[in-house]
Amino acid sequence: MNVTDYGWLILLFPLVGSVLIGLTSSKLPGKAAGVIGTAAIGLAFLATLGAFFQLQDKPEEARQITGVLYDYAKTVGVDAEMSILVDPLSILMCLVVTGVSTLIHLYSTAYMWSDKGYARFFAYLNFFVFSMLLLVLAGNFMILVVGWAFVGAASYLLISFWYRRTTATTAGVKAFVINVVGDVGLVLGTYFIFKHTGTLDFLKTFKEAEEVGRTANGDLTAGLILLLVGAFAKSAQIPFHTWLPDAMEGPTPVSSLIHAATMVTAGVYLIARMHPLFEQAPAAADVAAITGAITLLVAGTIGLVVTDLKRVIAYSTMSQIGYMIMAVGGGAYVAGLFHLMTHAFFKALLFMAAGSVIGAMAGNQDLDKMGGFRKAMPFTFGCFVIGGLALAGIPPFSGFFSKDEILLIIGDRGGWYIALYVAGYVGALLTAIYTWRMIFRAFFGEACPEAKELEGGHLHHAHVHTNPANGEVEDTEVGFPGSEHHIAERSVPMKVAMGCLAVLAVIGGFIQVPKVNHWLDDFLHPTFEDSAIEQLSKNDSLLYFGLALGTVLGLVGIAIAYRLWVQSPEIPAKIQARFPFLHRLFVNKWYFDELIDLVIVRPFGWIGRFAQQTFERIVVGAALIGGPSGLVKAGSAAVRALQSGFLRAYAALLFAGVAATVFYFLVQS
Repeated sequence: MNVTDYGWLILLFPLVGSVLIGLTSSKLPGKAAGVIGTAAIGLAFLATLGAFFQLQDKPEEARQITGVLYDYAKTVGVDAEMSILVDPLSILMCLVVTGVSTLIHLYSTAYMWSDKGYARFFAYLNFFVFSMLLLVLAGNFMILVVGWAFVGAASYLLISFWYRRTTATTAGVKAFVINVVGDVGLVLGTYFIFKHTGTLDFLKTFKEAEEVGRTANGDLTAGLILLLVGAFAKSAQIPFHTWLPDAMEGPTPVSSLIHAATMVTAGVYLIARMHPLFEQAPAAADVAAITGAITLLVAGTIGLVVTDLKRVIAYSTMSQIGYMIMAVGGGAYVAGLFHLMTHAFFKALLFMAAGSVIGAMAGNQDLDKMGGFRKAMPFTFGCFVIGGLALAGIPPFSGFFSKDEILLIIGDRGGWYIALYVAGYVGALLTAIYTWRMIFRAFFGEACPEAKELEGGHLHHAHVHTNPANGEVEDTEVGFPGSEHHIAERSVPMKVAMGCLAVLAVIGGFIQVPKVNHWLDDFLHPTFEDSAIEQLSKNDSLLYFGLALGTVLGLVGIAIAYRLWVQSPEIPAKIQARFPFLHRLFVNKWYFDELIDLVIVRPFGWIGRFAQQTFERIVVGAALIGGPSGLVKAGSAAVRALQSGFLRAYAALLFAGVAATVFYFLVQS
């Protein structure tokens, strides 16, 4: 088998898994759907390994291979081929997507066991992974757009999986609409680029990049900014971020999948993939870098005050994706992808651990009602600590190496990039504080009733099932969460999945240690060798300063969180009273929802109502539809009136008709 054969297999396994589960769901016994779904993604991971080793056997200049399965049409320059591009970048993404997704599937086999939609869940989950793999393996813009749209559709299905919950369906629709806006940007941006390159193929487009940058820089910049609309929508960057926290309405494994291995990383991948174009339009690249920096700070401040456990991690995702967008926008491609990989490990771990805690709380996600779980859930606590240390950037955990490499390269560029460099370290301090605020509040302090019940050997179950978002009473039938709750301490599949991710969160950073090894740089070199921006910083003083500063800020953040939420828990209330404006600003998420409602939702709603009440009713309903039908009605009424039944009347009409005909021909002659 060659490299592209493995590439097609990577796509085939999850697609077959989704179709098979979907068609046979009613006949599958027990956990068969979970086994099939997990095996399908596991096989895709093995196929990715096969492609990886095949690729490594080739010389560097031969590591970008296009495979064409079907040539749909080739006309006026449109080469609409079903093609994939297998290169180090796509293989790295496939390794992360399939590897982490396999563990999430394994975790889900236990976590979703009692749910009435168990088989449907795995069919959706496989389809989601297939869509993401199609996106990252796309060899041209056409397949990229298809994969991009599939990911949006799959996210809608999974976020609103519990479709009888109004909060879940609302969140699903919100995510879908914002992603469609991004899809429109992606398609329009593709048009601008195609207009000047004359091809949809990636490699051919990149060969034309320099020429297009010289002759049509305005159009190229506009096209890339439109591509960024798609990237920002998918990666939840300001101002297209509001769907991401609401997406927590989906089951916890979905949150883990969206936030760690798929979807939100699509924007980072897109910018990295299009780097030959972005380097010809630096203004567009700067927009990406600045937006990423703003997002990481805004999300960090919201994470300080949110009290929903999953939403704290969701805002953390926004912030960390901000780092990655800033990195690839600033030319630190390998560093951005390095952080994408390590972030997938520790963020999936944190979501799984959060799911375990939520299971112990019988579905309640409110940090205000948690506490003292450290003794009752030692394994979950250990995983949370490992994930928290990696997220806070404490050495030697994986987040330490990847985050500091981003800031090193950004800082090394000098000039106005220093502002991004400073923002990155401010974000690092915020990250450590909100991460450990979450851990200290859930696991330290006096044990909550649910923790005490668990210490006594009994897992808490609520007498009445309610929606944690609005308190509505729910049943446990299809369309709602299942009747049982599962925690890692009592479930082998959950424990195995979390254990593997905990190990990766610890050792994952060692593939790229400053001054020691540059394995990831070497592996991705064939993809980024055409970059004019230096990837490896040679500024040793900035390197050592950054490593020291990152460590200090991480430890200071943990110390601040310990002081505020363990030693002196009365202080946060005093700070809130001292700075009420800031607290309201952060609690209300910088009022982005209200702003979007005021600027976009209400005006478009008013336009829609106006169009429905005036244009649709008067122009379409009355004039276009009612007019012709009114004429027909009037004509038929006149004909009916003439049908009197008198022979003399019909003879008179016949005579009038003949006379009119004769008169017509006389006039014509």
